[in-house]
Amino acid sequence: MHLLALFLQQQPDPEQAMKIMMAVIPLIGIFMLIGIAIVMIPCWFILKKAGFSPWLSLLCLIPSLGTLVLLYVLAFAEWKVIPAPLAAGYPPSPYPPPPQPPYTPHA
Repeated sequence: MHLLALFLQQQPDPEQAMKIMMAVIPLIGIFMLIGIAIVMIPCWFILKKAGFSPWLSLLCLIPSLGTLVLLYVLAFAEWKVIPAPLAAGYPPSPYPPPPQPPYTPHA
């Protein structure tokens, strides 16, 4: 921190500024790749589950505008998925159903 304060107080040495920039530029690239992955991977899975081509998640590579377009596509398009039936969440019973008494109609 003191080095940064001394650097800002004095006239910047072009050689020192170049070294600092050479250290910062790769970090910016790494942070950008991590940020893209954080947004792109969930979009890939959401698009696949919604019935769209997961390759649409490449729109996330266009900063802010691409992700915004993708969000609107997901929000207002018809999803090509079939809703799961309500009974699909319950596993079948391992036991046979209990015997029922015979039906006798009342006259």
